[in-house]
Amino acid sequence: MKSLYTLLACSLFVSSHAASVISRSEPEPLRRSSPSTLPPVTELAIVNKVIAPDGFARSATLAGGIFPGPLIKAQKNDQFSIRVINRLRDKSMPLSTSVHWHGIRQKKTNWADGVAFITQCPIPSNGSFLHQFSAPGQTGTYWYHSHFSTQYCDGLRGPIVIYDPEDPHRDLYDVDDESTVITLSDWYHDPSSKLNQIVGAVSNNSTLINGLGRYPGGPMTPLAVINVEQGKRYRFRVIGLSCDPSYNFTIDGHSMTIIEADGVETVPVTVDLLPVLAGQRYSVIVHADKPVANYWVRALSNLPNQTFVGGLNQAILRYNGAPDEDPTSSGGPSVLPFNEAKLAPLQRMPVPGVPEIGKADVNINLVSGNVNSFFTMNNVSYQNPPMPVLLQMLSGARHPSDLLPNGSVYELPSNKVIEITIPDTGAAPGGPHPMHLHGHNFAVVRVAGNSTANFVNPIWRDTVNMGTAGDNVTIRFVTDNPGPWFFHCHVDFHLLKGFAVVMAEARNEISQVAASIPPAWGDLCSPNDPYTQAHAGSFNTTTPA
Repeated sequence: MKSLYTLLACSLFVSSHAASVISRSEPEPLRRSSPSTLPPVTELAIVNKVIAPDGFARSATLAGGIFPGPLIKAQKNDQFSIRVINRLRDKSMPLSTSVHWHGIRQKKTNWADGVAFITQCPIPSNGSFLHQFSAPGQTGTYWYHSHFSTQYCDGLRGPIVIYDPEDPHRDLYDVDDESTVITLSDWYHDPSSKLNQIVGAVSNNSTLINGLGRYPGGPMTPLAVINVEQGKRYRFRVIGLSCDPSYNFTIDGHSMTIIEADGVETVPVTVDLLPVLAGQRYSVIVHADKPVANYWVRALSNLPNQTFVGGLNQAILRYNGAPDEDPTSSGGPSVLPFNEAKLAPLQRMPVPGVPEIGKADVNINLVSGNVNSFFTMNNVSYQNPPMPVLLQMLSGARHPSDLLPNGSVYELPSNKVIEITIPDTGAAPGGPHPMHLHGHNFAVVRVAGNSTANFVNPIWRDTVNMGTAGDNVTIRFVTDNPGPWFFHCHVDFHLLKGFAVVMAEARNEISQVAASIPPAWGDLCSPNDPYTQAHAGSFNTTTPA
């Protein structure tokens, strides 16, 4: 295929991160408690803007100029056509970008997954790229974020909801719209380029709920308000937009009934505390059946020295008719704790393969570690390759073991049952680690905190808690989606330091992906890069059969 030659003329296009800052205008006031919305066919401009979501003004990298980014609303089986436009100017932060659609499985459209160095070259400043994909059969709660360096820590993150007109849980709630989307995120006063230089743990300055929060010693800025009407039942879609910490999410005086985890409808389970790790999503039903008043909504992170004093880590659940003031409610002890082992799919989702640990077609044990502040998986620290892994697979020239980066790519044959175990030996600091697989959801046949395998009705999801020392979380899926798929810790600073591998799936069927790759995919890459000039000729220009 001659057209592939253009695709092969590719290497990294990394913009300068030299320090310079856009002019400091007054930040725009932030008052909204629910996001702006976009349809699935749209443009998404990535811009720099000075904002102060917790009262501290800083330049940020934003989708649509707001934080969180606009809610992308779709209906089941809609086609997505999203042009990402890079208008970044602030050189104190990355100028290139890419946008990943977290949880969307990208069947046969691996090229649209939005992962720099895995499925595409980054989008350069002043450039754009049209992501065209479908999500057949998928419904529920998802999100999008930058997948270039740690850029989403600078603000490029937002929600996606795919609504199901025949939702099997529809009788359980009265309200489900943009006002019931709840985003949990960390916020930093320094740009990611500075945070990336920190050796060891990185601490955020504040927790934002629906884009608003306060920081210790800062002003008493407005908090997000979630308005409810007494007597109604609300489907709250809780999204972990976090760059690093996990959160214990609670609403004073109210229990929550889980009906969805990572896009999978669940058998209803009632809790009063919901742990939400980076990348995870839950839908919970909350019945506004308490006296008219204000109630604290709390998101306590796993970082040390956390407090609720002065409205930190909180938002407000406000019943219609309650005064416009901070709540005086108290949390109380948890009596309905969360247990992931109790989550089960509402519809039957059989676990593939022989129902015994270690009896899949391919069994991979990934042991995490840390050497000189760099994370490793099976003793290898992931580094970005000199050209995207998808491009390498399309070339058909390399032996599977030669796919770059060396030691971080695992070749998976097509139509096989894959089992991955991710034991926590205590050697990888900074847990709990949320492990996310692109291109699939998976059966969690052994969850954190439980040594017993469940091959009968385990939860399926795409981001799983690796647990604590002694746990051996185990997942299964079938290789029915050709392409390179990232498997990584969703703590972005851990990913930056190498906590990742690539699953190079079904290379013999990669032509299914090549068939839909647009010419603009190759145009993202710099044709004059020295690496390309030195190496492009060594790659085959045909797609393997």
